[in-house]
Amino acid sequence: MYNKNSLKAEEFINHEEILDTLAYADKNKDNLELIDSIIEKAKLRKGLSHREASVLLACENPQKITEIYDLAEQIKKDFYGNRIVIFAPLYLSNYCVNGCVYCPYHLKNKHIARKKLTQEEVKKEVIALQDMGHKRLAIEAGEDPQMNPIEYILECINTIYSIKHKNGAIRRVNVNIAATTVENYRKLKDAGIGTYILFQETYHKQSYEALHPTGPKHNYAYHTEAMDRAMEGGIDDVGLGVLFGLELYRYEFAGLLMHAEHLEAVHGVGPHTISVPRLKRADDIDPDTFDNGISDEIFAKLCALIRISVPYTGMIISTRESKEVREKVIRLGVSQISGASKTSVGGYCEPEPEDENSEQFDVSDKRTLDEVVRWLMQMDYIPSFCTACYREGRTGDRFMSLCKSGQIQNCCHPNALMTLKEYLMDYASKETKAIGEELIKAELNNIPKEKVRQICADHLEKIENGIRDFRF
Repeated sequence: MYNKNSLKAEEFINHEEILDTLAYADKNKDNLELIDSIIEKAKLRKGLSHREASVLLACENPQKITEIYDLAEQIKKDFYGNRIVIFAPLYLSNYCVNGCVYCPYHLKNKHIARKKLTQEEVKKEVIALQDMGHKRLAIEAGEDPQMNPIEYILECINTIYSIKHKNGAIRRVNVNIAATTVENYRKLKDAGIGTYILFQETYHKQSYEALHPTGPKHNYAYHTEAMDRAMEGGIDDVGLGVLFGLELYRYEFAGLLMHAEHLEAVHGVGPHTISVPRLKRADDIDPDTFDNGISDEIFAKLCALIRISVPYTGMIISTRESKEVREKVIRLGVSQISGASKTSVGGYCEPEPEDENSEQFDVSDKRTLDEVVRWLMQMDYIPSFCTACYREGRTGDRFMSLCKSGQIQNCCHPNALMTLKEYLMDYASKETKAIGEELIKAELNNIPKEKVRQICADHLEKIENGIRDFRF
């Protein structure tokens, strides 16, 4: 029986419940009366259950799909405005003891270059990222207790936060490392991380075990229950995600929403972010050998339905996707994107030699950060480098309560403008700066509350006078 309050993975991600959900969705995919009622419920901005959302995913009626897309776009505007948060991944090490068949870091791959950054190399990479204008990183590392122990991760976090270069500083480090213990999650929390991110890869237990034949990641329950341990360890911002292409997308979608429901039921706060990566080509991995790939159209539909199903949750898309795909799904719900990413261990400071390739996957969007920032602004989005909520303790249920009430806009909109102003002054090209200055002027007038608008204007003046480390 499905029990979202249980801490056991196979109860809150119940296989039979997912199969029943998919059967229910198939039965009702043409039930326009039910579909209309679900869409009406979604308009209340309170979210949808995994069953309700699955019915909409199964629906193939063009008019209803258009309604879903329009609603997703409006909900995105209601909760996140026109802000797009910018970040970059930093790969620390690709040593890994797991046998994941979809990842080139798997243990049996003997020809990929194995690397691990020293603290001096971490410094060089961070300075290179700061020189681009980045303020927020997501650190990544393979699972290897000997090469990448928690002490190494903590040392790297400390190094990253310690580096002040010109006007640059990394203000928040999010962490994407393997499932670990409550004690280690407490250590990460004490180190000042932002969000702990862990992709489930697939919620289908049998497929999960086949795709992870060896190594500690083979343990489905330990991996799936990681977010509960993270929250027990004090990390109240966690990020979910599946790797679309490994299993049937409808199964994954239902499992993802069930996981979100579980976190909300047990911990009082759902996921801070949901990522939507798709399987991509990499070293010895050919995505065509997996038969569950999804089209760009299905991918867009998934993004739209995630947005209306969990309206308060941030959505992340990486440079795995092309400029064209990212442009489409940003409109439908994505609120965070990476820019100028490297998926190799090293490569920001200086290009990685071809014979030392250590990439985890091929990057589709290879533009510079300046080009990404300018592109966003040309579409009337505000590129945001803000990390104020993390630094002011607006995390977990504190963030969600502000988000659900709409009050978070009073913080996020001004902070987005202020961090954009920093970027324009310190890093932008002449063309990007000109576009950005006009955007800031126009957006300043759009801040609804006069007091907030004045605070923002005061801070913008402080930035011009060299005062940068604000926490509004």
